[in-house]
Amino acid sequence: MPTSMPTSMPISRRQILQSASAAALLGSTARLAWAQGQPLETAKFVTGFSAGGTSDTLCRRVASRLSTAYAKTAVVENKTGAGGQIAVQAVKGAAPDGATILQTPMSMLGVYPHIYRKLPYDPLADLTPASLACTFDFGFAVGPAVPSSIQTVPEFLAWSKANPNLANFGSPAAGSVPHFIGVLLGRSAGVDIKHAAYRGTQPAILDMIGGQIPAVSGPVGEFTQHVATGKARLLGTSGAKRSKFAPTVPTFAEQGLKDMVFSEWMGFYLPAKAPPDVVQRLNAALRAALASADVVDGLAAMGLEAASSSPAELAALLKSDTERWGPLVKSIGFTADA
Repeated sequence: MPTSMPTSMPISRRQILQSASAAALLGSTARLAWAQGQPLETAKFVTGFSAGGTSDTLCRRVASRLSTAYAKTAVVENKTGAGGQIAVQAVKGAAPDGATILQTPMSMLGVYPHIYRKLPYDPLADLTPASLACTFDFGFAVGPAVPSSIQTVPEFLAWSKANPNLANFGSPAAGSVPHFIGVLLGRSAGVDIKHAAYRGTQPAILDMIGGQIPAVSGPVGEFTQHVATGKARLLGTSGAKRSKFAPTVPTFAEQGLKDMVFSEWMGFYLPAKAPPDVVQRLNAALRAALASADVVDGLAAMGLEAASSSPAELAALLKSDTERWGPLVKSIGFTADA
């Protein structure tokens, strides 16, 4: 029978340092092996939105096509709450080893800094860009509460001016790009169209097709099924050119609203200080996944156009959108802290 160990054993500073050095060596060896081509055991995609939604579906499709050379297993974790902020916080505090990947719409990084006085993260300091994921346009639609003769955005704005008690619209959230698009549309015609914030675009659309609200501003892909059944009319889209998912619908710019050109994107990020080799390996894996036919087709079914980029291109895109939205938010006068 082996001799029992004493219940307590003094540990010297040298032993502690030796153990720590051994652990550090083991960890660095593991990181080096992964950097040289060995895959991670598990890669985790973190989204700030619930299962079944656009962001979640994007993560799951990409995770299913992520190269096994990058990770043996890829999973999705839904960190919902605070309009996507909790997910960003979770990734901010994770190890920058490539195993924890944030997927987020631009708004959480490019618009939120302008509407929240205190954000629990710094989009530039706390995250490392990896790749663009997809792009999408917004649409403005009306339901049965609006006369069938109204077929364009200018006609809706004129109807709203003539019916101020009925002039309101819904959007997926206060402080979202669709919210601001609705406000800016009204301002372009000198109309105060009151905003109703919902928890997602679909709840707003259900109220619209039920006649509770006249109009909704949201991603084009959210409307297509309802337009196809005749329950909603899509009056205009926000892109620089017509949406491939609604090619018969003119853009806002085509209808005389020249400054109303907006689109949004979703991107993948790692925590800050992720090593360049880790970033490049993830970028290559994401590019391959986003180019696969089933991911492209699956995103198209939701009105999203799959797209990838270099880390530097994604950083430049965020910088451009952050700078554009600053003065727009200021002119609207909206703050989420109010």
